[in-house]
Amino acid sequence: MPKVKFLPANVVFDVKAGESILDIALNHGVPIQHACGGFCACTTCHCEVMEGQSNLEAPDSDELERLEVLDDRRPNSRLSCQSKVKGDVTVFIVNQE
Repeated sequence: MPKVKFLPANVVFDVKAGESILDIALNHGVPIQHACGGFCACTTCHCEVMEGQSNLEAPDSDELERLEVLDDRRPNSRLSCQSKVKGDVTVFIVNQE
């Protein structure tokens, strides 16, 4: 069972493979913004993958387009609503609620 660690909250959860980082955060009370409700229509659920980038499904073209407009984009930026977990990851939530 994959583990997802959320920073800066410094909490870890066992999760099912295939769940999005956003859904995991919401299901476990981790504060994260998500203005569009997880439909890849905004960038408020921006997170930075600190460890385990290869343990997420690859970004699709819609996510890549959204990431291009981020002012604070980082090398390992992802949208948590589009990031489906395949293995252990550590993510930093950029926009907390």
